Amino acid sequence: MSYFMYDVTGGTVDEPDLETMQRVLDGLAQADDEHPDVSLTHESGWSLSAFGDGLLVWENPDEDSMAPGEMRNVARKEVLGLFGLLAAGDIASVEALPWQR
Repeated sequence: MSYFMYDVTGGTVDEPDLETMQRVLDGLAQADDEHPDVSLTHESGWSLSAFGDGLLVWENPDEDSMAPGEMRNVARKEVLGLFGLLAAGDIASVEALPWQR
């Protein structure tokens, strides 16, 4: 499975391990108005974007029939776990969460 992350400066990290994902998440401490989030995108097109204030956005821009989902106040540890699920291609487990649409 192929996946990649965007760090807070917009740089790409190909197929990061959990330790690298954690470092990318830690970069949210330097988030600003121009670069407010980090994200992980799976080859299927599904993406999770995490923001410094705990907002998490789940979306697939290629899937017109599915509105993006949001969760608020998501702890970084939980975000890391969800990034791991998405990286492994476990779309169903991420989609099963209580997303606000």
